[in-house]
Amino acid sequence: MSLHVIVGAGATGSALARHLADQGEQVRLVTRRGGGPVHPLIERRPADASDAARLTELAAGAAVLFNCAMPPYDRWPAEWPPLAAALLSAAERGGADYVMLGNTYGYGPIEGSVVEGLPMAPTSRKGQVRAKMWHDARAAHEAGRLRVTEVRASDFLGAGAYSPFTLMVGAQVLAGGPAAYPGDLDVAHSWTYTGDAARTLIAAARHEESWGRAWHVPSTSEISVRHLAGHLAAAADTPAPRLRHMPSQELEEIGRTDSIMAEFPEMLYLYDRPNILDASSARKVLGVTPTPIDDVLREMAAQVSGASN
Repeated sequence: MSLHVIVGAGATGSALARHLADQGEQVRLVTRRGGGPVHPLIERRPADASDAARLTELAAGAAVLFNCAMPPYDRWPAEWPPLAAALLSAAERGGADYVMLGNTYGYGPIEGSVVEGLPMAPTSRKGQVRAKMWHDARAAHEAGRLRVTEVRASDFLGAGAYSPFTLMVGAQVLAGGPAAYPGDLDVAHSWTYTGDAARTLIAAARHEESWGRAWHVPSTSEISVRHLAGHLAAAADTPAPRLRHMPSQELEEIGRTDSIMAEFPEMLYLYDRPNILDASSARKVLGVTPTPIDDVLREMAAQVSGASN
């Protein structure tokens, strides 16, 4: 039984903790308030993970340190740098392998499929934050200070997942109400199930070919927002979606009073054209296969049904 330290108990961090604990691994889950799933092998510890000294204490003896943290979306430039530095320092000081949960923001706009190994070329503030995190971690790896890998996801689906779709479409569809989405409703898009992200993190942590590079999570589906909304409504037995495109001017107006929504305009390039994540390496080398989309949507529908009972 090895100790695995996870920072962050969002949908993916919680799924990761459960998967590891179910496999008999010892898990220490670090969050600001000490939350997360309850399991005999999961130790939940409250801490400020940006405190490098405290995090180093909590990561002592760990085989792997997983970064599943997620600062508030509107405070990334301020909050990610000290948090990322503390995580990197804690892994290095404790001798743990360091596995990061990331996304595709650092690539910037891409024509065609997003393949593993593309250089970082961010055009957004949030992309610059993610790119620097990866550059710093990889530099430490190349200097021989520790082993590092990153698992990159697209937009999340699953119970408790947060993404533009779940916030602006999924919740409204499950409630039987109208929804507006600022991207193209009819282009292909890669969707990441949080459980698949967790399984890819574990696979990457256990494979000798993982280190010093990034991996993409195999997508549960690549259907359009319109089709995804329809399938979700069918899974939940709610009325057919009433879905419309949200013009950029409307999005910007909402952002004047909503600091989270104000962060979306710079990322619209991910949603106004096809966005397909190529995860062939993760499938072939790590052996990760995606969960069927129908299973994912049933989970999302069941979460709402359970909350209303």
